[in-house]
Amino acid sequence: MRLVPREAKFYEFFLQQAQLTQEAAKLLFKAAQDGNASVHLAANDIIALERKGDEIVHNIFTMLNQTFITPLDPEDLHALGSHMDDVLDAIEEAAHRICAYKIDPIPPPVTAICDLIVQTADTLAKAFQALADDRDQELLNHCIEINRLEDAADQLTRTTISDLFNTEKDPIQLIKLKEVYDFLELATDNAEDVADALQAVVLKNG
Repeated sequence: MRLVPREAKFYEFFLQQAQLTQEAAKLLFKAAQDGNASVHLAANDIIALERKGDEIVHNIFTMLNQTFITPLDPEDLHALGSHMDDVLDAIEEAAHRICAYKIDPIPPPVTAICDLIVQTADTLAKAFQALADDRDQELLNHCIEINRLEDAADQLTRTTISDLFNTEKDPIQLIKLKEVYDFLELATDNAEDVADALQAVVLKNG
């Protein structure tokens, strides 16, 4: 993919977004392993990362309005920024609910899904680096991996929620846990939206 001219700042913003997502995902995963008290501490840091992500999205949209010729179609740049913001938002919402609903102890499936989110965030970072470096096939391979991780998270969430309805006797606790699982899965769903947008960019500009 050869795109001329190349406004490097757009790619820098995406890489910064990806790094924030990685940091948030790893914070949540480590906190979930350590227990509810650790999630309370991590949640504040994740909120700070989410706000930084909002600033980056704002910068992307501002630059879109100020740049006459962009390296990708404006709608593609807008979609990539928005979908990446959605990933970080979902991680922040999941952390918030674990704290607000006082989920303690944290069920093992929560930690397992968080692990998949970390892998997804790492792959997103690699995908955006491949985009910046014009490595189309590598980019597509990363997108395939993101789709695989999303499917794994989806299957794990479905099984976990099914088991939850069969075993959880407290209806309030059931609702709380289901919401947590839904937002964790949403993080990987939103990452798949990023992957789809990246694949569309390759097809359009290849």
